[in-house]
Amino acid sequence: MASKLDEAAIRRWARQIVLPEVGGQGQARLLAARVLVVGAGGLGSPLLLYLAAAGVGCLGIVDSDRVDVSNLHRQLLFDESDIGRPKAEAAAARLARLVSGIEVRPFAQRLDSGNCLEILRGWDVVADGSDNFATRRTVHDACFQLRIPLVSASVQGMDGQLTTFVAWRGRPHPCFHCLFPEEPEAGALPSCAQGGVLGPAAGVIGCLQAVEVVKELVGGLPGLSGQLVIYDARSCAFRTLRVRRRPGCPVCGG
Repeated sequence: MASKLDEAAIRRWARQIVLPEVGGQGQARLLAARVLVVGAGGLGSPLLLYLAAAGVGCLGIVDSDRVDVSNLHRQLLFDESDIGRPKAEAAAARLARLVSGIEVRPFAQRLDSGNCLEILRGWDVVADGSDNFATRRTVHDACFQLRIPLVSASVQGMDGQLTTFVAWRGRPHPCFHCLFPEEPEAGALPSCAQGGVLGPAAGVIGCLQAVEVVKELVGGLPGLSGQLVIYDARSCAFRTLRVRRRPGCPVCGG
C-alpha cells in the first residue's frame, strides 16, 4: 500500500491522524510498515484486525493450522464458512476485504529453527501470539539476531501477559532469556485444549498487543521493553512488573 496520504487515506484515517501521537507523519509510517504476525489464533485475530484497520500497509501471517469449530469462540477472524481452511489463507482473505489495497502475505507453515530467519527477515516489527514456549523462544532469538522489535504476548485461561523485546539495542533492555532463563518442564504449561481460554481475555491482550505494535511503528512513544504487563480477567486487574537484564545471560550478555 502506498505511504502517501492521499485524500482517500486522509478520510479513512481522519480520527487517527488527528491524534497528536500519530498525525500525518505517523499514519504515513503505518502505511509504509511491514509487520509479521506469528499465530492467527485468539491473540492474532484481534491483533491482525486492528493492525489492518489502523492502516499497516503490509501484514504477514504465519500459521500452519486449519480453522476448527473449537476456534470460533475466540478467533474472530473466522466464521463457520472457514472451517477446514488454512488459517493463514482465511485470515488473509478477511483482511483484504477489510482494507482494500492492503498487502497480506500468508505463510501456512510452522516456524522452527530451520525457517525462522528466512521468514522473519525484512519485517519492521514482529508480533508473536504463538501458543507454545519453544516457538516464542525461537521467534525471539531470530528477532534478536535480525535486530527487529518483537511484541510478544500470551494468554492462558483468564490470564494474559504482554511485553516488548529490543535487547539488541543494548542496556537496559532485557531479552526473552532474561525473563525466562529456563524452559518449563514438559506439561507444565497446558495447551488451550487442556487448560481452556476465555475468548474476551484473549481479545484484551490481542488489542493491547496491537497498540504496542502501532507505538513501535509510529515512534516517539514509550514501549514495553523492560516491563511485563500481566492481566487477570477474574478481577479485571493489571499489574506491571519490571524486567531487568540478567547478569551473564547467554543471549544478550546481561
